[in-house]
Amino acid sequence: MYKSFLSLILLLGAWLFQPKPSPENNNPFEHITVCHSYSDDMAQFVNAPGFASFHPSPIQIDFDGQGEMINFPTADGNTAQGYLIKANGNSDQWLFVYQEWWGLNDQIKQQAEKFHEDLDGKVNVIALDMYDGKVTSNPQEAGQYMQSAREERLELIVQGARNLAGTKAKIANVGWCFGGAWSLKSALLNGEQNIGSVMYYGMPVRDVEKLKTLNSDVLGLFATEQYISQEIIEEFAANMDKAGKKLTYKIFPAVHGFANPSNPKYDPEATKEAYALALGYLKGKFGV
Repeated sequence: MYKSFLSLILLLGAWLFQPKPSPENNNPFEHITVCHSYSDDMAQFVNAPGFASFHPSPIQIDFDGQGEMINFPTADGNTAQGYLIKANGNSDQWLFVYQEWWGLNDQIKQQAEKFHEDLDGKVNVIALDMYDGKVTSNPQEAGQYMQSAREERLELIVQGARNLAGTKAKIANVGWCFGGAWSLKSALLNGEQNIGSVMYYGMPVRDVEKLKTLNSDVLGLFATEQYISQEIIEEFAANMDKAGKKLTYKIFPAVHGFANPSNPKYDPEATKEAYALALGYLKGKFGV
């Protein structure tokens, strides 16, 4: 009986003196299975509890676009592809469009068409296939695609698209989720040819030294969520300030993926406002 009483005292003491999480240190990555602190890579969230629930399988849409799938070479000796809608006349202005984690599906092609139309047909718009042909509507498979995508290959696809556009091209970028992160990365990769970046709920680059090389400001259109959280967005804003770059952003009271009409959690009002901001930003960059 003495031993039982002593065990009870020890257990009670261990409970009383164990570290308690503090509200001011509410880390959204606390339960994510990663081997380091959060990085710039959205693939780190794939195994996080609940992350897939932000990405219900997209609803099939009817799409009949005016663009065409094209191939272009990459520096590794392979080819990449993208969905291209050419400007109505000769133009060195280009918009690079980046997919969600599903791959280059009809939803992204439709968004590319919409930007082309609303930019008065004066801009070449290309939606890049960052998964080299792989497309899915299954969240688990999409997570696997995102995790298995090699950064080196993704960079070569962007560089190949820049070569396709030409040395005189002025390039702006827009993307959602996985593509939101790549909109910013593309802006960095495209150097002096970059004129702007629109990030829809994408993971920011954290390296201040890299951000210093940006040739433009950035527009961030974020959601109210646990993963790309307000804490991360505010850190991004602070890092952009340290880098001497301008970030304009809004956190919408809507879920991750709110701007995708094929998403069952689609938010029409938030989408309308976000798109107006994105389009206004891009019109300013292209002067249309």
